[in-house]
Amino acid sequence: MLYAVISQDVDNSLDRRLSVRPAHIERLKTLQNEGRLILAGPHPAIDNVDPGEAGFTGSLVVAEFACLEDAQAWADADPYMASGAYASVVVKPFKKVLP
Repeated sequence: MLYAVISQDVDNSLDRRLSVRPAHIERLKTLQNEGRLILAGPHPAIDNVDPGEAGFTGSLVVAEFACLEDAQAWADADPYMASGAYASVVVKPFKKVLP
């Protein structure tokens, strides 16, 4: 089943994000290589594709997991959680309708 992993950053998270970004991206690439990643990306803090030093306010990942518990465990193990970049993460079942 698909799950949405919706994260909220702490204030001024950019340095924390950058310090562990390679590990974060590697985990997403693993999901992608397994054919389980639907989409992933951050929420810019300003209305701009490249927010620069304004940074990001959170992220969204939609991916396939066997169950909610597996999706939650994956989210909890994210390097952004360990670095303190994320203040919180919510994992919800997701039903893709379109496209």
